[in-house]
Amino acid sequence: MSVLFPLAASSWDQEEYDALQRVIASDMYSMGPEVAAFEAEFAAHFGARYAVMVNSGSSANLLMTAALFFTGNEALKLQRGDEIIVPAVSWSTTYFPLSQYGLRLKFVDIDLATLNYDLEALSEAVSDRTRAIMVVNLLGNPNDFSRIEAITAGRDIVMIEDNCESMGASFNGRQTGTFGVMGSYSSFFSHHISTMEGGMVVTDDEELYHVMLSLRAHGWTRNLPKFNHVTGEKSDDPFEESFRFVLPGYNLRPLEMSGALGRAQLKKLPGLIAARRANGALVQARLGNHPRFMIQREIGESSWFGFSLVLRPDAGEDRRDLVRALTSAGFECRPIVAGNFAKNPVMAHIDHVIHGTLENADYIDANGLFVGNQHYPIPEAIEALARL
Repeated sequence: MSVLFPLAASSWDQEEYDALQRVIASDMYSMGPEVAAFEAEFAAHFGARYAVMVNSGSSANLLMTAALFFTGNEALKLQRGDEIIVPAVSWSTTYFPLSQYGLRLKFVDIDLATLNYDLEALSEAVSDRTRAIMVVNLLGNPNDFSRIEAITAGRDIVMIEDNCESMGASFNGRQTGTFGVMGSYSSFFSHHISTMEGGMVVTDDEELYHVMLSLRAHGWTRNLPKFNHVTGEKSDDPFEESFRFVLPGYNLRPLEMSGALGRAQLKKLPGLIAARRANGALVQARLGNHPRFMIQREIGESSWFGFSLVLRPDAGEDRRDLVRALTSAGFECRPIVAGNFAKNPVMAHIDHVIHGTLENADYIDANGLFVGNQHYPIPEAIEALARL
């Protein structure tokens, strides 16, 4: 069966090809001025003070996690064994960096309508042992940050955001990814903008920014400003400072091509998001009362990464029936992110606890899927869904 309605499509045109050619003509392929310019433009667009580009959204989550272990700010600093709350539904690399740094993950159920945190369960899960919370904005949908901030108010809890699926979403006029002390974004092909591979971390904290600059590239001092929060003052001797290692870092650097592509894509982002939101409005109007499946309830302003379809409890069918119907109609479809991640065999290697039950995560794990949204009008696809 041919695919009429894919999960993702390219938003590149001549501007992106010109950006690639600009890098080729410069003969500078490793991280350089295009990446630096994209970081500055990205931070300005999303209302953050600083942005650090990396080679993927997964690496962005790793960099955020690492920064909390090497910060000198005791109010933010984490250590092995600390408890971090996570939602039961997200992508693998939401969880893996947290585990790799020795944090204890506490899994909390999601809300069946929003697919983000079940806020009552979250409130119950927060305890005196909770040191951090990972907030994941799923499929473009913001969390209710007013409620989350009320839950954590007065507690010594660090909040970080995995916003990889929700670039361009907002809550109460503020961009998601900027509510936590750091927030991650992805620019993989299927996401809101595409730089081939790529990710970004934003923060308003200058010290965390400097820590990430070092951790991103081998833990050396080369990319730090002369006066910085990691080493204080750098030597003026480039021979010495180019090969001085101060943190146990990584090589998460992006390519210069990815930075150039990001600059071209960022100019288009308002239009890309507007088109996705228009499609989202049509989905809500046409599918809000569908007899077969439920759609995601929007919080704030979603950037509609994709459209979740969750079988109604009284639908009387198996998800495989819905997959067959979608495939026959020409749709690509896939599970909702990774379903209930706590059910995966990899959990045998991850220090974790489960708060209460994960019945909603279990339900969407067995009965949910999503189809693609696009950066152009898709009325035919939405009408095809309405006919299912």
